[in-house]
Amino acid sequence: MQLGPAEVRFTGRAEGDLGHGGASVALDALDQGVVARRSAVCELPWTWLRQVHGNTVVVVRAPGEGAGSAADAAVTDRTGCALAVLTADCAPVALASESGVIGVAHAGWRGLVAGVLQETVKAMRELGGGAVRAAIGPCIHAACYEFGNPDLEVVAARYGDGVRGTSSRGRTALDLPVGVRIALAEAGVLDVADVDVCTSCSREHWSWRARRDMSRQAVVVWRAPS
Repeated sequence: MQLGPAEVRFTGRAEGDLGHGGASVALDALDQGVVARRSAVCELPWTWLRQVHGNTVVVVRAPGEGAGSAADAAVTDRTGCALAVLTADCAPVALASESGVIGVAHAGWRGLVAGVLQETVKAMRELGGGAVRAAIGPCIHAACYEFGNPDLEVVAARYGDGVRGTSSRGRTALDLPVGVRIALAEAGVLDVADVDVCTSCSREHWSWRARRDMSRQAVVVWRAPS
């Protein structure tokens, strides 16, 4: 999809496992099958992250810079840089501004509470990104996301009762896409697209919650060199 000046790809099972094999895998030890599959999605060097459910944002100044960083978001004002996060139920969020600044974020409930989306937008604006647009990729939806009351209270205390949902079995749930939208709005991002796919329901996507899948899909955001 096109998001302002940026190209965005949300992948699924069709593109294969794009994960990196865990925190212990060195950058130079990535499985060549993973490398090939990533290149098939976007041939530019990937800045992929070892996600830690926090709010650290990597600023990328050159293609591939920061790959393997312990962070949950990346931004750049350069062309030729492919920014990526990997997911199995958390929300992948692509961001772009008309000035050419782009970003990507991984938003699970902990990162959401930590303010990863607000920090990503802040970093984009520090690079000269004005009005920012966003797109939410495949992630788990409330009907499939039964959520313990103590943790839900933490999220609701931060973002309000709009994040409270009900699962298909009538149990307490977290509405992750709503939480993402609220966080983006807090950061001044109101133009938000949503592919509206639940990873738990979709057989075309990986889901840890539904099937204990170890594989990962990706969102990749880039601007091609002119």
